[in-house]
Amino acid sequence: MPSLFVIQGQKKGVRYDLTASTAAMSIGREPGNFVQVEDNEVSRRHAEIRRVGDTFVVGDLKSSNGTFLNNRKVERAELTTGDQIQVGRTVFVYSKDRADEPSISMVDIVPPSSSADGSRIVRTLRDDDAEMGEMLPDDTQNRWLARARSNLQVMYRTSLAVSHTLDIDELLGRVLQLVFEWIEADRGCIMLLNPETRQLQIKARRDRQPGGATSLAISRTILDYVLDRREGVLTSDAQDDDRFSAGNSVLRTGVREAICVPLQGRYDTVGVLYVDTNVPLSEVIESGQRRFTDEHLKLMIAIGHQAALAVEDTTYYSAMVQSERLAAVGQTIATLSHHIKNILQGIRGGSYLVEMGLDNDDAAVLRKGWDIVARNQNKISSLVMDMLSFSKEREPDPVPSDLVALVTDIVETVQQRATEMHTTIRWKPPTDLPRLVFDPEALSRAVLNVVTNAIDAVENKPKADVQILLECDHAAGWVRIIVSDNGEGMSPEMLNDIFNLFVSTKGSRGTGLGLTVSRKILREHGGDIRVTSQPGQGSTFVLEFPLTVAGDAQPISMPEKHTDDLSNATMLDSRVPNGLGP
Repeated sequence: MPSLFVIQGQKKGVRYDLTASTAAMSIGREPGNFVQVEDNEVSRRHAEIRRVGDTFVVGDLKSSNGTFLNNRKVERAELTTGDQIQVGRTVFVYSKDRADEPSISMVDIVPPSSSADGSRIVRTLRDDDAEMGEMLPDDTQNRWLARARSNLQVMYRTSLAVSHTLDIDELLGRVLQLVFEWIEADRGCIMLLNPETRQLQIKARRDRQPGGATSLAISRTILDYVLDRREGVLTSDAQDDDRFSAGNSVLRTGVREAICVPLQGRYDTVGVLYVDTNVPLSEVIESGQRRFTDEHLKLMIAIGHQAALAVEDTTYYSAMVQSERLAAVGQTIATLSHHIKNILQGIRGGSYLVEMGLDNDDAAVLRKGWDIVARNQNKISSLVMDMLSFSKEREPDPVPSDLVALVTDIVETVQQRATEMHTTIRWKPPTDLPRLVFDPEALSRAVLNVVTNAIDAVENKPKADVQILLECDHAAGWVRIIVSDNGEGMSPEMLNDIFNLFVSTKGSRGTGLGLTVSRKILREHGGDIRVTSQPGQGSTFVLEFPLTVAGDAQPISMPEKHTDDLSNATMLDSRVPNGLGP
């Protein structure tokens, strides 16, 4: 789809998809515009993008400061891919869809046995040890070939250097290092243009003599010339150069020999690359050989272009990451705010009943109100704990623990709620399970989330039933906690999304955090969660993690009180590997 991508301005990194409609899509400062630009230099309705036939056209709406296309003021112009549109201090890049390109279905891979595959490998080369000079004949008597071989090696190593980092400061430092390897410069620096002020800022500096750095004075005349004309400059005698006859700054800096080239990217000039020498011009003339030549200037221009492309790519990548991060933050805030609002409404309703019970000295109303407050308090506590669990990476803190007791405590925790919902929890603690090594606090959180979801899944279900099984597979080295329910089940489409953040099958009652957090905890233990489900037949969740028996462990015999306390639970010996049994 055709789109506008912001490469400069407050909304850098934002993409606007252009619709196929012939209606105009306006750009301006007012909220009602298709693209709202918060910039005092932009008019309320500054410009518009309109579809005309198969193309899009940009038109100025009699704005105060004008609309610019590729640095040229326009009233109306047709757009092509890569065009830059500037309104105020904001710059967009237009990109057209590629529907008219050859289809990828027209590419065939010929099998090795096919007679059409008549190719043979004559040479191989790895990119990490390739030298471009080795790829050309060793004809040192051919000056053109020798120079071409050297320049190709320079550009090859430059492209490798700038492609291996996304840190601009490190990237520019590498560029200067490579320049000093191939050009006999004494000092050098790279300056980038600030996208807002368009002023040059020094980002990297290098001197050939370590510890002997001297003050680097750069002629403003040369910089202005390079930026305005987008041309590289080689100067070794500025006083005799007509281009700089009025540039007193050239004379004041005492420039001997210097090269200054623009960092010209795809869309704009992003800065300049400058090198010079400390050798007085008189000494250069006496030696009969200048340090810098036209070949050096051409090479510097090519290096500058490579560096500019890398700077643009890094900047746009950072802008995209920032845009995605802000979008994720906005989605998180909106989703959590919705759930917190629902919880607060429940607390407000319960508090009203509590006040009514206190005013009327009615214990029944007071108890009812307090139960509502307590339930919502548990919800907000659960939400906060899930947020904390998901928000940071943590290493499990494994200690010898009693997994049977952990699951039993969880069953006791949810039993009251299950009783209120007329749900039977079937859990028979095994009596031969040894003490295992795991993080009890984290694993308790993961199992509680899954069991709570199972209880929610059978709400209003006749003969609602949740079964919990615990097994150790000593041969395979796994511990499995199996939670099954006879709820409505889930479709294959729902199964694909249940572990995604903020995706919930409970509607407004769920946060979409529980299963995501549970899977995260199991994976931190080296395990995972598997789920099977059939619509109308219920779901089965299998939480598994590596089996690690405590060194001094003995098989655990469960005290009788654990089974007696679960008066509402039906004890079963059977296991249900593929769903809930009858």
